Amino acid sequence: MSSSHALVIIGGGPAALTAAIYAARAGHTPVVYVGTAQPGGDLTTTTEVDNFPGFPEGIQGPELIENMMAQAARFGAVLEFADVTAIDVEGQAITVDGVYEVSYDAVIVTTGSEHRKLGLAQEAELTGSGVSYCATCDGVFFKDENVAVVGGGDSAMEEAIFLAKHAAKVTVLVRGATLRASKAMAARAEQTPNIEILYSVVPIELVAPAGRLEAVRFESAEHDHPEWLDVTGLFVAIGSDPRTDLIRGQVSLTEHGTIATLGRSARVPSDQHRTPGFFAAGDVIDHSYRQAITAAGSGAVAGIEAAEYLDELSEASR
Repeated sequence: MSSSHALVIIGGGPAALTAAIYAARAGHTPVVYVGTAQPGGDLTTTTEVDNFPGFPEGIQGPELIENMMAQAARFGAVLEFADVTAIDVEGQAITVDGVYEVSYDAVIVTTGSEHRKLGLAQEAELTGSGVSYCATCDGVFFKDENVAVVGGGDSAMEEAIFLAKHAAKVTVLVRGATLRASKAMAARAEQTPNIEILYSVVPIELVAPAGRLEAVRFESAEHDHPEWLDVTGLFVAIGSDPRTDLIRGQVSLTEHGTIATLGRSARVPSDQHRTPGFFAAGDVIDHSYRQAITAAGSGAVAGIEAAEYLDELSEASR
């Protein structure tokens, strides 16, 4: 089973949906494969979004995504809640749900990034049984309990602040001697009464004798022996890696593992015979900021450039 579309967009976050809006407004009909596991990307698990322009009182992440989806659909974008399981860059085709092939003239890859793991024994087995990578998803299950957050950046502080609304106590385990978070986020966490921040500590063991997390064992620069922290929940917020599995070995990647593009363009550098009409946007090209607004901005660039590319193809075929 096969089909063909002029423009395919892979992903369902701010980059994908903004690209769809711009391409659709330029007269094209982008088909957006938003996926099935977490349509809308990380914003679907974000509570209050205070730094996206146009919402002076803030907006809930899921609501913001729903608005973007509705806006893209309004201009003619087609949203497909299906998973792209393979990309043949040179052949200009994707495989959807492992079953059928879709060819394209242009594609915009906005596959985002995924959370980094601690690499500890039982981490995978305990995911959902005490270990989590999303406080907004699972925090409510730890009401009046003691939990820990691993990380020292903005994401870790946001997780800790959210958890503090539900948990009895939140202990933040920071590998470094200082926080990497912005001053504003650090101050909010430090001023929250039931948040304690421990510096220069490294988790080394998850303790779960009955198959559910009961404690975390960690090493500290202040002591020459491991210490224990009794917690029923551990939220890992130590960054993320770009999702490039579908295209690895087919397009160039940067030293950070993100898809390499031509400067501020969304185009991927290559000769025209290997990757014609290949564009990328969002966190999969951005290792520095990973914000909804920057993803949306790069999505706009990708949507504009993909539309221009398709127009050039149309002109050349006349």
